[in-house]
Order: sequence, then structure tokens, then C-alpha cells
Amino acid sequence: MLGIITGILGAHNQQVHADEPTYTIATNNTFAPFAIQDSQGTYKGKNPGIEIEMLQQIAQHEHFKYTLKPMSFDGDLQALESGQVDAIMAGMSVTDERKQKYDFSRSYYTSGVVMAVAKDSKITSLSQLKGKVVSSKPGTSAAIYLKKNQAKYGYKIKYFDSSNTMWNDVKIGNTSATFDDEPVIRYGIKQGMPLKVVSKKAIDSQPVAIAFQKDQNLAFQAKVNDGIKWMQKTGRLQKLVDKYTKSNVTNKKASDTSFLGLIKANRVALLNGLWQTIQLTVIGILCALVFGLILGVLGIMQNKGARALSSTIIYIFRGLPMIVLAFFIYMGIPNLTGHKIPLFTAGILTLMLDEGAYIGAIVKGGFDAVDQGQWEAARSLGLPYHKALRKVIAPQGLKIMVPSLVNQFIITLKDTSILSAIGVMELTQTGTVIISQNMEGFKMWLIIGMIYVIIITLLTWLSKYIQKRMG
Repeated sequence: MLGIITGILGAHNQQVHADEPTYTIATNNTFAPFAIQDSQGTYKGKNPGIEIEMLQQIAQHEHFKYTLKPMSFDGDLQALESGQVDAIMAGMSVTDERKQKYDFSRSYYTSGVVMAVAKDSKITSLSQLKGKVVSSKPGTSAAIYLKKNQAKYGYKIKYFDSSNTMWNDVKIGNTSATFDDEPVIRYGIKQGMPLKVVSKKAIDSQPVAIAFQKDQNLAFQAKVNDGIKWMQKTGRLQKLVDKYTKSNVTNKKASDTSFLGLIKANRVALLNGLWQTIQLTVIGILCALVFGLILGVLGIMQNKGARALSSTIIYIFRGLPMIVLAFFIYMGIPNLTGHKIPLFTAGILTLMLDEGAYIGAIVKGGFDAVDQGQWEAARSLGLPYHKALRKVIAPQGLKIMVPSLVNQFIITLKDTSILSAIGVMELTQTGTVIISQNMEGFKMWLIIGMIYVIIITLLTWLSKYIQKRMG
């Protein structure tokens, strides 16, 4: 199972010697020109980005293998802190604050923050942003700069996990200006994003490097540093940077951008994302059904302690936002245990606990809805408690539960999209990656939405059929 999800996420393993070490490296899922996913969510395209090509050459020269884990930048930081990854390679600027928390490799690029606005905007400077909304990605140099100067210029800050979503918010007029790394935003404009850079020069230019856990993976750090030094000395690094910043490198193909054209061009990626969503939904709901059934049965037992335990568990997991639970399981628990949790496993655990709590409440409510006289009749016939529950109460309660359980199945399907925050390449995350390639946000989100609607419609028909047969 882990092999399947690793392939879907676009893991790239160097084929060298079997005894060479393998490292897990977090990167940003939409961060061109440093890392550029293809439409299938992998980095196997002709132009995978500055950092990906650099890593390919360093790994071959220094004899190690690696697996890439694409996430949001904020997720990258949390994954490194929890030990889920060995390094972050995501155009990360080296600051004094970050150096206190992380170790950094040799710098391989110098980047600064620039301000971009819509093409027809009249805003040209920070002084014109008073009372307006600006945007950045959390945890980035741009976010730090904006927070530091917020009181001075009087703007409001809005945060996004991906550059493409952030830029589109400016494009449609919800945000007045966006702040991002200069090479990233200029590459996006070259790809067709209708924005313009208004900064006369980059703000707060800083070196870019690979980040590691403090005082950890020292052998890996040495390999990376030696590799960067070798690339700089031989001129390979400058040649690579020039390829993406000075030439006309682009991954946007002149193709049919109609709805049918977009579906045809991205059908493999969409099918992979859909399959991942279906896997998460089916396995997640089965685990949640088992967990919820246990909670529901405990909730109607005569033992007060069992009922209290059921109510407490249901209360806790229904009260936690699912995204908080996902981050806690995938990144928080490894901090406590020191053991990594596979991405797919973390997704299933999240769905099981979150959806299971709701199913537990449904099961408990279904059993409670059965007339009390049915219990009394079963017990008067000499049936023990567990047999009365299994033979008399459960069949009647199940009929009451079916509509709510199918509805919860539909909710679980939609909730899988939340798992994209920890790097799961399901249908929603697939859409984000495709849009970063073709900039067709409206059309692609409509296509993704229609796929969800079709699946949910089929599930609704199934629900009505089951209810009819049970009736």
C-alpha cells in the first residue's frame, strides 16, 4: 500500500547501488521554477525545476537515493520538525531566526520577495496598500516581511498554501497584492498568470538553501554540501539556474483548453487522483464503521463507565477539526514516539477517528430509537443482553441508521480533500497541481467539482435503492 501511495505522490528514487542510503525530502507541491510537478503529480517531466534537477545530479554524484514528499511550505516545516522527513528543499530562505532552529546547506541561490498586482491595477507601492488585503504563504520570507511591516503600511494579510491559488485571488480582485519569491512569481507570469511585478527591486534578498533538523543527519548534510560545492565549481549550477530564469523554459504546452481538451490532456492524472480518493473513502469508511459500531454499542450498554467512555471519545473527535487531527496524527505523534507514520496510514487513521465518531453517534441514536418495549420483550423471552441486541434491536436499528450512514459515506468522500494538506495526492490536490501547469483555474475546478457531483449522485442512488430493498 505504501508503495502505491509513494508512486502517486511522485516519489523519485535514484537507481544506483542497493546499499546506498535513502533520504526523504519535503518539497513544495506548486513552487516553480524550483520544483515543477507534471500533470500526474510527479517530477519526471522534461523540466522538473531548478532544485529537482540539482538534486538529481547531486544524488548521482554523492551516491544516495531519495524520495520526494510534496506538501505546502507550512506542512514541510512541520514534517521536518516531527522527523517525518530528513530535509526541506523548497526555495527556503536562510534567516537568523531559522538558523536557530534548523541546519542549512551551502546556499545555491539568492532570492528576494517582490510585490505583484493585477495587470490593470494602479497600485505601484506599499504606501498604497493601507486598508487593503495582501497575501502570502504562511511561514515564508514574504509572510515574515508582511507581518513585520503590517503596522507601518496598514494592510490586512491573507494566507494561502499554494502560489497559484494566491495569484488567482489577486487576478479575480479579492486581494489587492501578493508577495512571493521573485523567480517564482516571474515564472508564473511567464506561464500566463495575468499579474505584473511592481517592485523596483527584490525586498529582503536572502540566500536559499536546503534545511535539515538541527544536529541531525550530519552525513547527509555533508553529502549535500559536497554536491552543491561540486556543482558550483564545475559551473553546472549556474547553467541550471540560467536554464529556468533566463531562457524560455516552460511546461505549458500549446494545447486545447476547452473542457474536453483539458480532460483529455489530464485524464491519467485525474484518474489517479480519483482512484486515491476512492481508496481513502472506502478503506476509511470501513475502518470508521468498525470504530463507530464499537462506540455505538458502548454508548447503550448498561455499564455507566462504558457509556461515559463512548460519549467522551465521540465528543473529542467530533469537536476536533479534521485538518488539526490530520496534522496531529501525521506530524504530532512522531514527535512523541520517534517513529514515522506512513502518509496513507495517517490519512486512514484521520478518517477513521473523525468519521467514526460521527458514525458512533449515528449507531447509538439508531439503537436508542428502537422502541423500549422491544428490549423488554426480548429479555422477557430469556434472551441475554448481547443476543437481544444482535437478534432483535440491531436489525431494527439498522433500518433507521441506513440514510444517515450513507450520508456519512458521502461526507467521508468529500472530507478526503482535507488530507491534501498533509501531502496526499487525492482528487483535489491533483486539481491544484494541474492548475499550476495550465493556469485554467475556473475550468479545472469545474471539472473536479463535476467529478465529485457524479460520484455523490451515484452514492445517493445507491442509498435510495438500499432503503427501498430494506423497506
